[in-house]
Amino acid sequence: MSKILEPTPELSKQLHEKVVEDQSASSLVNRLRTKNKDLQTQSVNTYQQFWNDSANNNEESRASMYKTLTNTYYNLATDFYEYGWGESFHFARKSIGESLRESIKRHEHTLFDAARISSGMKVLDVGCGVGGPARECVRYTGAHVTGLNNNDYQIERAQIYARKHEQVEHSQFLKGDFMDMPFGEAEFDAVYAIEATCHAPVLRDVYTQMYRVLKPGGYFAIYEWCLTDKFDADNSEHQRLARAIEHGDGIGKLFSTRVALQAAKDAGFEIERAQDIAHETQVGNEIAWYKDLDCGVINFSGLQGFARSQIGRVFTSNAVKVLEKVGIAPKGTVQVQDVLVTAADGLVEGGKAEIFTPMYLIVGRKPLN
Repeated sequence: MSKILEPTPELSKQLHEKVVEDQSASSLVNRLRTKNKDLQTQSVNTYQQFWNDSANNNEESRASMYKTLTNTYYNLATDFYEYGWGESFHFARKSIGESLRESIKRHEHTLFDAARISSGMKVLDVGCGVGGPARECVRYTGAHVTGLNNNDYQIERAQIYARKHEQVEHSQFLKGDFMDMPFGEAEFDAVYAIEATCHAPVLRDVYTQMYRVLKPGGYFAIYEWCLTDKFDADNSEHQRLARAIEHGDGIGKLFSTRVALQAAKDAGFEIERAQDIAHETQVGNEIAWYKDLDCGVINFSGLQGFARSQIGRVFTSNAVKVLEKVGIAPKGTVQVQDVLVTAADGLVEGGKAEIFTPMYLIVGRKPLN
């Protein structure tokens, strides 16, 4: 069995030797080319130990080593996420004629409104990724946003984008574990999370941290990844799809909507809204959230649309194989691509079966007393 490689800040600097700032068609190739090949391969081996035939392939190991699991995943997957999806790593239902980017912004605005965020507020984004939603929150509300993330590479990329969008004075991105946040009591006027706290080993504990740093009277709003009431733990196909989503997205264990709601209540929040908005078709939200992962044989809506199409997937997979074979991409890059394909297939099938939701909306308020 290979040795577990801990994703320390020092490792991140060595692994991502040169941070590529552009998002051109050649950006993914440039990023893969500049990785430390030995550390990339060891990171792939570390991640796969949580899922393949090893002593760490169990829920207990994935829970106790959640930081290693999640950080290693995002060290490997972030470049592919940006290449295929953009700066905001989350889903959204779409209206007819609406672009993916437009729908993502609208989805973010819904959450910002639910959290009652307004100009001048001090806001916390928990699990901020490369900062896409945080930057949109600054633009949409005029608030100051602090992004919390435990992945050094994503923090670095978020800071690059903040400079690019001239938001340095309106945002900051900090390294920290959302299970033990580096903030004092009642520091923030509002707290939100978008498809991020699913990486927590215990939802109650991360929600409790969000409650602790929120000012009395402030709002908490999240989109949570959950298994729905249609999920049957005794159904082998349901089990397969849940496992595909967990493996493909760096999640130790998916929890049910009931567990998530109870966790928010146990943390102390007064719940004002709890609703699975993933499977509600209505005017303005006619197109399913997973449609952009299931966008047909070919898609000409741009580089990212092409990358998500069937032909685009085949092209990317074959290109990655060639890059790895000739030594441009590190050994193990094909495995990373395969993991992401596993994720996409599991998400689409889980969404169609309505056993999974990436947008269980919970809105709560911290009592004044």
